[in-house]
Amino acid sequence: MLSTNASEKTVSDEQTTTTEQCSREVTIEREPASRSACPECDGRVVTHDEESFCADCGLVVAAEWVDRSPTLVDLGLVGNADQSIETVDPLRTDKGLHTKIGKSTDGHGNPLSNEQWKKFQRLRKWHKRSQFDAGRKRSKRLNEGLRDVEMIGGNLDLPDHVVKTAAQYLRRASEARLAGGRMAWEALAGGAVLLAARGSKIDRDEIDIDVATYTKAPHERVCAAARKIRCELGVDTVPVTRPNAVLTVVDALDDDALSGSAAVRTWRLAQHLMYFGDQVPVGPGTSRLTIAAAALYGADRLTPQKRLTQGQVAAAASTVVPTSTHRLSRYNCELVDAYEARHGTKNLDVVLKQEPDILH
Repeated sequence: MLSTNASEKTVSDEQTTTTEQCSREVTIEREPASRSACPECDGRVVTHDEESFCADCGLVVAAEWVDRSPTLVDLGLVGNADQSIETVDPLRTDKGLHTKIGKSTDGHGNPLSNEQWKKFQRLRKWHKRSQFDAGRKRSKRLNEGLRDVEMIGGNLDLPDHVVKTAAQYLRRASEARLAGGRMAWEALAGGAVLLAARGSKIDRDEIDIDVATYTKAPHERVCAAARKIRCELGVDTVPVTRPNAVLTVVDALDDDALSGSAAVRTWRLAQHLMYFGDQVPVGPGTSRLTIAAAALYGADRLTPQKRLTQGQVAAAASTVVPTSTHRLSRYNCELVDAYEARHGTKNLDVVLKQEPDILH
């Protein structure tokens, strides 16, 4: 009798060991077992709570399987992957994940009674208050800026990807707190659209003028905002606004102010200073033409023959963008300091001896 019990105990231990070994082995299974017969006793295999086991001997055939199918996040959707299928909308302050409350009908399309309409009005008011985060004032300004971006894109019939890229630029500008002082949200919205349009290589002449037409800010401030976003956020892949700004100022000068080889040398040095103005940056919230005028005057100050005055350069630049001598005096000093910090000297031969094609 003792022998029989010992034998049964040994068989039971062997089955337990086999079951544990199988359990350890099946943890690498990727899905419930599709087999219908047990590999040990040919019994019926059933699946319950993601675990497949034999109904006769209890052998676990598959357990702890991992679902490798793509989730909602993998498909580009946001929110709780198990509960939400809402998509991100960068043109909304909360990315478009807020509740939408109708104005005149309920969820079934039926008209609202007077009492229901008043109730929904109160709900909309409280919902709008809770829609913005702790920085409520800045969030509201961002929301207004995003509406401006959407309005400008709609008026210019820009593609959706351009408008959404502009919205991303404006969001980054808000996070970096670029708005403030002379840089208004309206100008930042126009500048973001201008950068997005230039980055998408839309084949349109005078795109900066078109954007400024529908922006609640002057043309000068839109170009300045685009430069500020580009310089402060490091958007180097987008072409600069007014790439020939220095040449524009040179052409606006009097014929006898600069001529011959002196004009070429000054222009080359001014181009080099303009490169520093975009990289340091110098006056990021200022129009690029104003910085170009300061670069031209600073280049003239570095040459032995000082042919230009602040009044002449300011008058030439003011034919396109209003420019003051005070700004020229301030920015040209910063540009010259950047030149000296880069080359360790104010000697202009460092630049003039280089080949023209490597000058920026």
